[in-house]
Amino acid sequence: MNERKSSFRPLRYLGVYGALCKNSVTREMIFKANFVLWIIVELLWFALQLCFIGVLYLHTNHIGTWTKWQVVLLVGGSQFIQQLFQAFFLTNCTNLSELVRNGKLDFLLLLPVNTRFVVSFRQLDLGAFVSAASALAVMVYATHQLHLLPSAMQVFGFLVLCFAGIAIHYSLMFLLAAISFWTVRAQGIVWGYYNLFNIARLPDDAFRGLFKLVFTFAIPMLLVSNVPVRVLADKLGSPKPVLLLFGMAIVCFTISEWGWRASLRHYTSASS
Repeated sequence: MNERKSSFRPLRYLGVYGALCKNSVTREMIFKANFVLWIIVELLWFALQLCFIGVLYLHTNHIGTWTKWQVVLLVGGSQFIQQLFQAFFLTNCTNLSELVRNGKLDFLLLLPVNTRFVVSFRQLDLGAFVSAASALAVMVYATHQLHLLPSAMQVFGFLVLCFAGIAIHYSLMFLLAAISFWTVRAQGIVWGYYNLFNIARLPDDAFRGLFKLVFTFAIPMLLVSNVPVRVLADKLGSPKPVLLLFGMAIVCFTISEWGWRASLRHYTSASS
């Protein structure tokens, strides 16, 4: 089954996205207790990670070239990127296999908008924005402890690089979710990739050899958080990591789009 084509009109797609966001807010408000409980769980998990860093630095002063508060800044940056990804894309990527299995994808293919757009942005996780705000608060505190005052260009560069990191996460997870066109269920593979996010919280200087190569070029986890935070912490020795991050984002999205189109060509609808 081929994806139905439609001309790209930004205002039209903004209207569609606005309707999807409104629907997400309505759904979250129906289950208020679940909304609040999930925020509490995420904040406790984030606090636990910070406690682990505190315990770790009771026994050392540096991990590679990273000091304690630089690592706290890194953990905060990683949490910020992960929570923004979770807010916009996580639920939608994990739900793709269900759309294939129960036939709801047939309905989405008939809509006069790009199918990937609808599949990717159907739901918005509002609680993740609260967690992202807590991560920003930790980053501000860490920069204060480091006596850093990032310039406007550094902050802008950090945000742009965060966008590139989110694009990498989204592209790879969406590509893995598209496996469901062949296997029907792919949640295990998708959540397996999500668990790899913990690697992004670690300083890249702590790794060597094959592990570092794999998680820099094959699955670029070490780029996603380390490069943006290096910009804020004045630890960027050359522009090569920045160019590599952007290059990997483009490569990952291109491969993801190719995989998505190949999957749609394979799809024959749930009723066939």
